Amino acid sequence: MAENKDGVVETAGRTAKSGPLMMVAVVLVALLVGGGGVAAFFMLTGSGDAQIEETAAPAVKAKALYTKIRTLEGQPMFIINLAPQSEGEPRHMLQIHVEAKSRDREVVDVLTLHMPRVVANLGEIFRAKHFESLKTHDGKLQLQSEALEALQNFMQEKIGRPGVEALLFTSFVMQ
Repeated sequence: MAENKDGVVETAGRTAKSGPLMMVAVVLVALLVGGGGVAAFFMLTGSGDAQIEETAAPAVKAKALYTKIRTLEGQPMFIINLAPQSEGEPRHMLQIHVEAKSRDREVVDVLTLHMPRVVANLGEIFRAKHFESLKTHDGKLQLQSEALEALQNFMQEKIGRPGVEALLFTSFVMQ
């Protein structure tokens, strides 16, 4: 060990300053190798996922078709007297606009052809509800679910499949 003119201790041809530099270099090399390994892992496993995703999404969905459920008189809405929950309770009314969403022209044609029966089936479901149960968001969702299920069952009878994706309440007024 000898001290040079700058006051730096040299050992076997190295300076004391080169020790920390060597350590930084080793850390950088380790990070690069590790990062490369991680990148290779994700690239190799990621390409398989991309192939699965490409084959899993084969077709683009058909355009949504909306059918307004119209009453027998051609009114775009139902006006229903709700069932009283108890005797002496004031009568309440429900005005509701309903649309059926599907992606098949045959479904629209069947709904249009059998509109009187569709209206009658949905009217029965709406009339059986109580004002208090429909005041909550959950009550409205329950009504929507029941009406959709009834409509899908009807379509199952007619065309052999549910056909209707969703039943939308585009207006919902209670008094």
